[in-house]
Amino acid sequence: MTTISFSGIDGAGKSTQVIELQFWLRHCGLRSKLVTFWDDIAVLSRFRGFVSHHRVFQGDQGIGSPEKPLNRRDKNVTSWPVTAMRFCFYLADVLSLRLRVRAVRNRDTDVVIFDRFIYDELANLPLDHAWAKAFASVVLKIAPKPDIAYVIDSDPVAARARKPEYPLDFLRRNREAYLTLSRLAGDITVIEPGSIDIAQTSIRQKMVQKLSTTKAMAS
Repeated sequence: MTTISFSGIDGAGKSTQVIELQFWLRHCGLRSKLVTFWDDIAVLSRFRGFVSHHRVFQGDQGIGSPEKPLNRRDKNVTSWPVTAMRFCFYLADVLSLRLRVRAVRNRDTDVVIFDRFIYDELANLPLDHAWAKAFASVVLKIAPKPDIAYVIDSDPVAARARKPEYPLDFLRRNREAYLTLSRLAGDITVIEPGSIDIAQTSIRQKMVQKLSTTKAMAS
C-alpha cells in the first residue's frame, strides 16, 4: 500500500489535484481511500473550530470564494498564548496521525491519500524563529512519513484570488513556511506553481515511479 499526502497554502489547488489523482487511480484499476486531516485525525477538531471561530478569534466560517470572500481569523493568529496552545494540540495530532497511519496500512487499499498532513499545521508556526523550527523538527521526527508527500506551491496572490480567506501577508509567510518544512523534512516533493495540467503531470510521474518501485520490490 502507498500513502500520499497533499499540503499547501489555501487556494493552491490541493483539492483539485486530490480529485484528479483519485480519478486517475480508479482508471488504472487501483483502489484509493481519502483521509481528511482535520476531520479524521485532528484531536478535538469540532471543539477547536468552535472556540476559534466563535469564542476567541471571532472570524468568519466557511470556505471563501471570489463571489463570497471571507475574513478568517484562526491559523493566522500568532500570539504567544495561541502558539503555546498549538504546540500542545500539534503534539496530540501527530500521535493521532501515527495511530491513523498504522490503521490504514492494515486495510485492503492500494493507495491512501491524506488531504493535508501534519506539515499543514507546522506551516502555521513562525518557522523563521529558531524555537519554532526546533519544535517542528521534533514533530517531524515523531510523525510517520508518507511514501510521497506533495506540497502544491502557488503564488499567494493567485491563491488568494481563488480562495479569499486569509490576508495576503499571511499567505506569503505560510508559503515560505511550507518551503522551509520541505527542506527540514528532506523528502517532500514541491510541485512548482503552474497550470493544473502541469501539476497533474508532475504528480502522476512521481506516482508512477513509486508504484513501479513498490511493484518491483514485491516481486
